[in-house]
Amino acid sequence: MTTPSHLAANWSDIRRRVDEACRAAGRDPAGVAILPVSKTFGPELIREGVALGMRRFGENKVQEIRDKAPLLADCGIAWVMIGHLQTNKAKDVARLVSEVQSLDRLELAEALDRRLQHEGRAIDVLVQVKTSTEPSKYGLLPEQLASFLDTLRGYATLRVRGLMTLAIHSTDPVEVRGCFRRLRELRDRAIAQGHDIPRLSMGMSGDFPLAIAEGATEVRIGTAIFGSRPYPDAYYWPEPTAKP
Repeated sequence: MTTPSHLAANWSDIRRRVDEACRAAGRDPAGVAILPVSKTFGPELIREGVALGMRRFGENKVQEIRDKAPLLADCGIAWVMIGHLQTNKAKDVARLVSEVQSLDRLELAEALDRRLQHEGRAIDVLVQVKTSTEPSKYGLLPEQLASFLDTLRGYATLRVRGLMTLAIHSTDPVEVRGCFRRLRELRDRAIAQGHDIPRLSMGMSGDFPLAIAEGATEVRIGTAIFGSRPYPDAYYWPEPTAKP
């Protein structure tokens, strides 16, 4: 179990490792942000993260944000949705989330836009692109990106800031790095076509140096900060008691 002292040590270590990866790639460390991924971990550990200077937290499931947000309302947290998002969750996202990094289809954009208009809000979004052939991965197909970005210009509540991807699950660094390179190339092509999308969210605990070498502006780090997850899709903390 990760304790506050372990969390502080992990946070310091991952910041050092990201800085080293930046220097190895000839990049300024200030150009790469770290998004702590707090999925499955409880409010108290997240609160400890806030005390260490973390302000943005990535979550895979809307339910976790919905459960945690009221318990951490005093912390000024910006919740970032990084998991696959169903359209029926748009209401909670529009109410609670500051950014969605997994926008991958028009029906989701439409659902978010409707709910955000109702809330009187606008949020940052990244378009998730599928850069591997794995059937388990979500994301827009690369050849669909240009037209999708053009369509998103019509949604004032969705501020498109960049692209996101999940690399192939492989021990071959050439394959993994190829996914990151593909996203950077797609981003550069979109910028040349007039889209202001500088951000690249790519790389996680096991592959972030490769992502940084290919131009990541943000890496999503969970395990290296909060510890291992023996049950990846389950809470580590008790869910709130259901109301009768």
